[in-house]
Amino acid sequence: MVVVRTGPRLHLGFQNLSLARQRLYGGIGLAIDEPTVRIEAQRAGTVRAPSIVSDVANAAVELLSVPGAEIQVHESLDRHVGLGSGTQHALATLTAIARAYDLDPAVRSRAPSLGRGGRSGIGVATFESGGFVVDGGHPTEQFTTAPPEHGEWSVPPVIACHTVPESWRFVVVVPDGVVGDHGASEDASMRTVVESADPAISDTIATVVTHELLPAVASDSIEQFGQAINAIGRLNGSWYAEQQGGVYRPPAGALITELKDCGALFGVGQSSWGPAVYGLTSVEQTSRALQAVEETLDSVGLEATVYCAKPRNTGAISTDR
Repeated sequence: MVVVRTGPRLHLGFQNLSLARQRLYGGIGLAIDEPTVRIEAQRAGTVRAPSIVSDVANAAVELLSVPGAEIQVHESLDRHVGLGSGTQHALATLTAIARAYDLDPAVRSRAPSLGRGGRSGIGVATFESGGFVVDGGHPTEQFTTAPPEHGEWSVPPVIACHTVPESWRFVVVVPDGVVGDHGASEDASMRTVVESADPAISDTIATVVTHELLPAVASDSIEQFGQAINAIGRLNGSWYAEQQGGVYRPPAGALITELKDCGALFGVGQSSWGPAVYGLTSVEQTSRALQAVEETLDSVGLEATVYCAKPRNTGAISTDR
């Protein structure tokens, strides 16, 4: 019996959505430690799994060429809220089953067979190693508005990975009863965005990433990192504005507008398609940041679950029971 524990990722944005550039997508993101995914697997003659992971459990058993597995999901992420639940659940399930049979899960090479890593590689990379990650995207000539056929693509390579300073904190706000774009709707939205994306925005993002974001995380400059994620969020939002009803998907926009000037958060953004909103703060400013979030939720009339997460600088953890 094996238990795999991991956590969500925050997706800060993409480096390029224009077909005019050589590499498409190129995710930017980081791992946090809350909320938690905890999935248990043991050997069995058939697949017995709760609905949240039943499809991926069946796929993993086939990939691993094992007879079956009994799966229990002790803790999980809300689906379609911008925290990367699909990838974390899939890879945790695959890893738990593989470890139960003393096999190497080989998550990076098997992720595409589970439908993970098709655009962003951040979820796979943070499952593997945690930390702050930038991936290299896909070759545009191969990976245009939709993934190539199965077996013709791989998870984007990691081109930068840094430990996130332990004194940083991420306040994550997940509005109740709201889900982000996903499935066929998400695919259609991305196709529309990619077909019309302004390549000049990619060039500006490249400057922010290389001149601001990477130096900031490497040198523990929380102020500079916050300014950089603000810029990347706005620039990505300008690509998505027509598809999501503004630079940020409602109700994320109202929260971000109110929180960006609260004084306790160095940067605020929308994770993936939302509705999750994150704010970067420090250990010292955590209480003020949480108070600002509660006041903002009251002022905009929203109910939400709020987490104060630490950076997660390790990959998923497997333990025997």
